[in-house]
Amino acid sequence: MTDKSEFMKCDCLVIHDAIVKKVKDVMPAEENLYDLAELFKVFGDTTRIKILWALSEAEMCVCDLAFLLNMTQSAISHQLRILKQCRLVRNRKEGKIVFYALDDEHIQGIFNQGMIHVKEG
Repeated sequence: MTDKSEFMKCDCLVIHDAIVKKVKDVMPAEENLYDLAELFKVFGDTTRIKILWALSEAEMCVCDLAFLLNMTQSAISHQLRILKQCRLVRNRKEGKIVFYALDDEHIQGIFNQGMIHVKEG
């Protein structure tokens, strides 16, 4: 972690209009930034991260996830509901069994990039 005294204060009294305009022109809409912040909040729970990691390796049912993570099926189902609402996981039925997987390759990419960042430190 960087010590606060290492941060430099900007003593500039002039706004760099060209830079500000360039960034403002490509700034996503406020609602999109809000949705992005909400998505990242979902990643802020260790249990959900464990579930996403497991599902990045294989499609699994609630029973398998509960056994793997030493949790109740109810607790896993609750977290899967949140992940599904955020479109991070999808499910498919095979008879009476419901299998869960990551929703798409974008989720795998987000997860992989996060792991790369964590391991760099």
